[in-house]
Amino acid sequence: MERFWSNSIFKYLRVEPEDHYFLLTEPPLNPPENRENTAEIFFESFNCAGMYIAVQAVLALAASWTSSKVQDRSLTGTVIDSGDGVTHVIPVAEGYVIGSSIKSIPIAGRDITYFVQSLLRDRGEPDSSLKTAQEIKEEYCYVCPDIVKEFSKYDRDRTRFAQHVVSHPNGRQVTVDVGYERFLAPEIFFNPEIYSSDFLTPLPVVVDGVIQQSPIDVRRGLYKNIVLSGGSTLYKDFGRRLQRDIKQLVDARIRASEVRSGGARSGGLDVSVITHKRQRHGPWFGGSLLGQTPEFRSYCHTKAEVRRIVYCIGTMTNNITVPRIWTQHCAKICSAWWTRWLLIYDIDDQESLFN
Repeated sequence: MERFWSNSIFKYLRVEPEDHYFLLTEPPLNPPENRENTAEIFFESFNCAGMYIAVQAVLALAASWTSSKVQDRSLTGTVIDSGDGVTHVIPVAEGYVIGSSIKSIPIAGRDITYFVQSLLRDRGEPDSSLKTAQEIKEEYCYVCPDIVKEFSKYDRDRTRFAQHVVSHPNGRQVTVDVGYERFLAPEIFFNPEIYSSDFLTPLPVVVDGVIQQSPIDVRRGLYKNIVLSGGSTLYKDFGRRLQRDIKQLVDARIRASEVRSGGARSGGLDVSVITHKRQRHGPWFGGSLLGQTPEFRSYCHTKAEVRRIVYCIGTMTNNITVPRIWTQHCAKICSAWWTRWLLIYDIDDQESLFN
C-alpha cells in the first residue's frame, strides 16, 4: 500500500507531500491499527504537512447535497453503500458514525452478476459468460414495483425481451435474449430468497432495523435522509422501491402502536431516500467538497500534534524525554480520551527535543 501511495503522490500527482494536506477515506468499522499504520506512513515516510481520515459514509452524505431533494445540508442520515462485494447500512448523526448500529449485507453487485449468469445458463443462451452477465446487469436491469405483475407483463408481451449482441475476439457475433433477469436480478435486494438461502432478510427490513437500534433522538433524521451510495444502487427506481417498502414498515409499526395505546394518533414519520447523479462515486465527490472548504485544515492532524502527544505520555509516565525509537510504540497505547486530555497542555517549547 505504501508503494501505491508513493506512485500516486510522486508519479501521478507530482507534488511534494510536505507542502500539502491529505484527505483519506476508510470503510466503516476499520480497525484502529490500520489507521495508525496509515498515519505512520504519511507522517514518517512522506513527511506530509497534515492529514485527515474520514469515514466514507460521512463523505457520501456530503455528496448528497447536490440532490434537489436535500433541503438542508445535514450530516445526519442513513447511508446505504453497496459496491461489488458487500452492502453496508451506516447510520450517521451530526457527522459521527453510530458504530454499534452498522449492519453489513452479503449481497452486492457481484451476486447480481452471478444471478444473471445463472439465469442465462438455465435458459440455454448461446453466451452466458461472466462478462456478458455483467454487461446485461449494467445496461438492462431495473427495479420493478411488483415482481408478480412484472412476470405477467413479460408473458403477455414478448417485445419486452431485449436483444444483446455479444462480439467475440474471433469476430463471431451471437445474440442473447434478455428477459426476466432484467428485473429479477436487482430483486435479490428485496427478496433475497430467490437467490440464496444463506441470507433471507430484505434490505428495507435491515435499514429499518438499523435505524431502530440507533438513539431515539436521531431516528427521525435517519429516516428523513436515507442516502444511496455505490454502483449497485444505480438501478432505475431502486430508491423509489426502497422508500416505499421502508415507509410500509414504518406505517405498520405506527398503526400497531396506536392500537396498543388505545387509539392515540401519531404524527407519523417522513421517509425519504435520496438519489443523485454522484452516488456511484459518492465518497470521492464528498471528499472533494470537504477538501475545498476553508475549515478542512482545522480538521487535519499534523506531525507536530502527534509528537506532542507522545512527549506528554513519556514525560508523565517516566518523567524522562522520550527517545525517537519509542514514538510509534507510545502512539499505539494512546487512547482517544487520553489524547484529548493531554492536548490541553501547551508544550511548544519542548518541540525542539524531537528535532
